[in-house]
Amino acid sequence: MVLVFRPAQMALPFDPTPGSRDPRALAILAKTIYRELRSSGYAEKDVMALAGELLGMVATEVQNRRSPVND
Repeated sequence: MVLVFRPAQMALPFDPTPGSRDPRALAILAKTIYRELRSSGYAEKDVMALAGELLGMVATEVQNRRSPVND
């Protein structure tokens, strides 16, 4: 099963500009995404797979920033 998100269609509970945010914003976003996925028929295992993919993307981005570029 392929999960496709279209951020332009989602109402985000915080301003997209960087800066200080309400500390509850990410919790609200997570709950909103979870409810939307579940109400759309995705199983718990699908939500867990999505969470794993997101963590993998963040880990890769952090690793790439820490690794020196070899030319």
